Amino acid sequence: MILRGAALALLLSLSLCAADLVTDVRIALAQGDLAGAERLVAQYRKFAGVTPELADAVSWLGRGALAAKNLDAAESYARQANQLCVEQLKSRKLDNDPHLALGLGAAIEVQGLVLAQRGERAEAVAYLRGELARYRTTSIRARIQKNINLLTLEGKPAPALDVAHWIGERPPSAAALRGKPVLLFFWAHWCPDCKQQAPVLAALQKRFKDLIVIGPTQRYGYVAGGMDAPPEVEEKYIEQVRRQFYGEVAMTVPVSEENFRNFGASTTPTLALIDRRGIVRLYHPGRMTYEDLAPLVARVDAPLPAPAATK
Repeated sequence: MILRGAALALLLSLSLCAADLVTDVRIALAQGDLAGAERLVAQYRKFAGVTPELADAVSWLGRGALAAKNLDAAESYARQANQLCVEQLKSRKLDNDPHLALGLGAAIEVQGLVLAQRGERAEAVAYLRGELARYRTTSIRARIQKNINLLTLEGKPAPALDVAHWIGERPPSAAALRGKPVLLFFWAHWCPDCKQQAPVLAALQKRFKDLIVIGPTQRYGYVAGGMDAPPEVEEKYIEQVRRQFYGEVAMTVPVSEENFRNFGASTTPTLALIDRRGIVRLYHPGRMTYEDLAPLVARVDAPLPAPAATK
């Protein structure tokens, strides 16, 4: 069959719309135009129906409403995006389509944040843990765990690190870390924000002599330029990046996807500050300045009080 005239124009329009929908929605939201973003999604759905791109775009509406402090709208869009993703999962796997993984992960995140911002912290944690159990074997596990950690991890003992495999010097054992302040710096070889964090880490180590920095990372299956690479090639590239951009930071580098899942490091960098008793005092996805970090490190760097004398 040969498509002509209006039919061909409509097909081309839909193809371009699918490619640009999420980008256009994000641009509208960045401009504070939630209503315009809603119109884009409605127009796309009218002509293209339910697709992974639609689910992803609706999840962005949820994020936009949350940023505008409209919790009811954010919850509504999060539920819609979740339902749209679940509908798509009847015919495809979650991790076979990046729009589905991004859309569902964001929908769950927004729903958890809405509950937490309403003061329903216990309900938020329970909801997120239920979703974690449901999607534990998928790529969105770390993102869900991140949101659980944001609500629960500070003030709790740090999860154990997997240090069975590493690059460079061997990471210290749990026993060797006892009584030491530790800063965990989850990073990726492709991450520009991680590289910008490096001078801050070096300055902190220069000031706080006891501070131990551990830089967990993981393999992503590629090297520079997005070129596919087997593990041994990628690990050599990781070491090259470490030497080039983190040479002034004295850190050991465990390599493990499980560390990223357990600490919810779906964002790089992710920082976790642990005091001398092994308690997490800071859990922060994203970069931090020296001015923000230094006072926190000073607190965990303080010597432990001497045990009370017994009579």
